[in-house]
Amino acid sequence: MSRLKPLLLFIAILFGLALQLGAAQARDIQTAIFAGGCFWCVEADFDKVRGVRETTSGYTGGTLVNPTYKQVSKGGTGHYEAVRVMFDADVISYRELVDIFWRSVDPLDAGGQFCDRGASYRTAVFVTGAKQRKAAEASKAAADAAIPGRIVTPVLNASAFYEAEERHQNYYKGKHRVITRFGVIRQSKAYKNYRKACGRDARVREIWGDAAIFAGM
Repeated sequence: MSRLKPLLLFIAILFGLALQLGAAQARDIQTAIFAGGCFWCVEADFDKVRGVRETTSGYTGGTLVNPTYKQVSKGGTGHYEAVRVMFDADVISYRELVDIFWRSVDPLDAGGQFCDRGASYRTAVFVTGAKQRKAAEASKAAADAAIPGRIVTPVLNASAFYEAEERHQNYYKGKHRVITRFGVIRQSKAYKNYRKACGRDARVREIWGDAAIFAGM
């Protein structure tokens, strides 16, 4: 019997791990894609949302295959800076994510976002099917009714998403030192300085007031 107990304990541990793995695999993990100006900022914002599992900065909506940051920022490719959001639909719904998105950007601006101007910094919600489109359009209508002015951000069908270069992933919490107009500082500090100087939070707060969920975070 003394030899049997460790064996039974080992089997119980394996069974428990199998149950945990099965539960994890059963989660309803879905994808949302948002263009909200600088993808560093969108990534930083959505990483704070409960239920979001992973965010990836990238490029979408254009014609060039495997574009680089230099090509996209120069213009002419049609791409938006965008973020792919992997989320647990058992924790947060797609509609809730879109509701949050409107309140993290200036959806009244068709020419870019804040200090970042040009086609690559336009806003858009990219949908992957009829269900997402219905939710996104309903969310847009509700957001449009909540603020003065007209929302110009389009709801578009998703196309190929190309991941941005590694240096752009999780930039907001990077530890490398970079040369900026603020001096040689860590990426995380450079990001905070950039966000403040660009006026992102100030403008979002001006539009959305207390509903500007990420402003000042």
